[in-house]
Amino acid sequence: MDALPVAEMLPALNRALAAKPNAVLIAPPGAGKTTLVPQALLAADWVRGGRIIMLEPRRLAARAAAERIASLIGEAPGGLIGYRTRLEQAVGPRTRVEIITEGLLTRRLLSDPGLDGVTCVIFDEIHERSLEADLALALTLDLQRGLRPELRLLAMSATADGARLADLLDATVIESAGRAHKVAVEHAARDIADPRDLPEALARAVRAALAAHRGDILAFLPGVGEIRRAEVALAGVAAEVVALFGDLPPAEQARVLAPSAARRVILATSIAETSLTVPGVRVVVDGGFRRAPQFDAGWALTRLVTRRISKAAATQRAGRAGREAPGVAIRLWTEALHRGLPEFDRPEIIDAELSSLVLSCAAWGERSEDLRFADPPPPGALASARALLRSLGALDGDGRMTGRGRRMAELGTAPRLAAMMLAAEAAPEQALAADLAALLEERDPLRDAGTAEISLRLEAIAGRNGGDRGTIARIRQAAAQYRARLGLRRDAPAHGDAALLIAAGFPDRIASRRGEPGSFRLAEGGGAKLDLADPLAKAPMLAVASLGGRGAPKIGLAAVLDPESLTTRLADRIVTTRDVALDGASGTVLLRERRRLGSLVLADRSFPASPDEIASALRDAVIAKPERLGWSEPVRQLQARVGWMRSIEPEDWPDFSDAALHATLDDWFVPYLAGLSRLKQAEALDLAAILRDALGHERSRRLDSAVPEHIAAPGGRVAIDYTAPAPVASARAQAFYGLDETPGLAGGKLALRIALLSPAGRPIAVTGDLAGFWRGGWADARRDMRGRYPKHDWPEEPWRAPARPARPRR
Repeated sequence: MDALPVAEMLPALNRALAAKPNAVLIAPPGAGKTTLVPQALLAADWVRGGRIIMLEPRRLAARAAAERIASLIGEAPGGLIGYRTRLEQAVGPRTRVEIITEGLLTRRLLSDPGLDGVTCVIFDEIHERSLEADLALALTLDLQRGLRPELRLLAMSATADGARLADLLDATVIESAGRAHKVAVEHAARDIADPRDLPEALARAVRAALAAHRGDILAFLPGVGEIRRAEVALAGVAAEVVALFGDLPPAEQARVLAPSAARRVILATSIAETSLTVPGVRVVVDGGFRRAPQFDAGWALTRLVTRRISKAAATQRAGRAGREAPGVAIRLWTEALHRGLPEFDRPEIIDAELSSLVLSCAAWGERSEDLRFADPPPPGALASARALLRSLGALDGDGRMTGRGRRMAELGTAPRLAAMMLAAEAAPEQALAADLAALLEERDPLRDAGTAEISLRLEAIAGRNGGDRGTIARIRQAAAQYRARLGLRRDAPAHGDAALLIAAGFPDRIASRRGEPGSFRLAEGGGAKLDLADPLAKAPMLAVASLGGRGAPKIGLAAVLDPESLTTRLADRIVTTRDVALDGASGTVLLRERRRLGSLVLADRSFPASPDEIASALRDAVIAKPERLGWSEPVRQLQARVGWMRSIEPEDWPDFSDAALHATLDDWFVPYLAGLSRLKQAEALDLAAILRDALGHERSRRLDSAVPEHIAAPGGRVAIDYTAPAPVASARAQAFYGLDETPGLAGGKLALRIALLSPAGRPIAVTGDLAGFWRGGWADARRDMRGRYPKHDWPEEPWRAPARPARPRR
């Protein structure tokens, strides 16, 4: 093993960690970091018999690394070298190097904040920048700063980006150039237009590579779906086609990582980029894509997106071809596209849903903003995470952890799943919650079931249905662990209502069907879809456990939910409102009671309203829209008359303008609503009479005297229009024959104008001096009118002529 490139850097690394607590080791894939560094550090003086923990980003890498290091000292894992993953472990009393997956370190820190007995934590493949690794690094840095200054932290990276961590850790940087064999890089002539075309394009490239090159081929694809399609496309090739991905059973993973006499094509996800050496590989065919989680704040869900890899990832993948001998890397993208790739992959913390991170930080006793992260979590994602944790009862209104939140953190799973398990009451229901949590952490074991019905998956877990055996085995193993954490027997039987448990963990995803089958409205306010062929498409209400797809979310797993059962199990989330409202069609006042869960209406009932409630509803309707009242011509004239008096005697008269009356409806109008039951009755009230009542008897008498509705003309009563710019009395000219002066208003303080109309009702003249008009302009008007209307009387001296009956103004 001394021939591995990193071996020559081990003395310098030991000296660096002896002098300072933190270091960064940068070495390319295949340099021997994972294999040599942990056992070399065991001999350091500063270790003093303590234990070393090394984090690996994947279960496969943790197991493989432990097996490889243990084999070098003639042991099996579980002796001096051990490992732990979420579902398996091999450790013993002699174990001093423990290789664990990243999430386990966070859980250990929360249960043992001092990391007693641990002298060094190694973060392997730190360049991958997983969320769990970033969180674990932030927590250990906080531990080192506050309680364990002697704790050593070593970050190991396969890319130069690892040097960025030197500032964060105040670390010494040790760099090994490595001695990988030469790898020739070939680029495609054209780019793949759509990632969906990748499996077929990769299969063509693999067939060509089998003919042109020797050795095994390692081909990179984004996910299991693409691997399966590529397997079909490679049917009949002169090589054994095998798959390598994280959920592969351990025995099959071990078979892929072992040497083989037959020529092989290994179809792998990005799991094979680092940490692992796949023997016999001389050719890498790189599809250039990877699958990554991305939190969609708009829909409040995490989607798996397919995106281009970075230049650093492409370099690591290509290096797999030169581990054991010179090789070739075939990239299925052009050199032009390669020049535009980002230098490094995006840290997961930038795109991830952060409720687990926020809960872990709260359990640690710090806000995430107060911890040192290589890249700070985005404020928007943090706010969304805190809102979710408050809704689950994990945080109080001030963002502090509650007792429930601490119990959720102790369960060591996603907050939603922890909330679901804590909502279970009796032991059988707790066991069911454990099964659900384990199921939702894994891949769907019945991906081709044709329905989102979660009960079919639970039956598969119980052995009463088919499904992917490897996935089901992992689910059962995880479910047994959760049973133990809940204080149950690992084989405790499960029973209960899965929908209610899902609703407790995913209250924002309770879905109510809106109209057509397959279309649902979520409690959070968005929408989700189901295939019309799915038996759940016609269900009135669902508890949705998983959402996915592009654009509008598609329901992945769900259970039919009884709305009535929510009132007991989610009573604290249900809001009952009682609103008095007008029926739009009839105008009747009804009392409407609604029970809501988020934006969903669980129940909607109407009752007759009480007299007080009716009066209040009518008042609100009138206040909101005063123009609906009967603002008739008599009302407008009354308003104008009061307005003229107010202009003469401002201290004695109220403001009857529209603005003032609208603003004081409560004072002068609302009392008249008592005893009414419909809006039409309110609209039919006599506003003129009500306003006169508001004036009072004495002012009404003075109003009629000072600014009367009519004047007494020789030809009869003539109405006065007070809404004109000046009060005006309009009638046919004959009505004013015999009148030789203009009547005065308000004791002469207000001028009246007289409008003399033709027989057709058109104005002849408008004057404020009737006597002057008779003796002046009347002669011309008389001459014109006699020509137009010869049958009518047009005297030379109308002030002496007998009057004719007045006609109402138009």
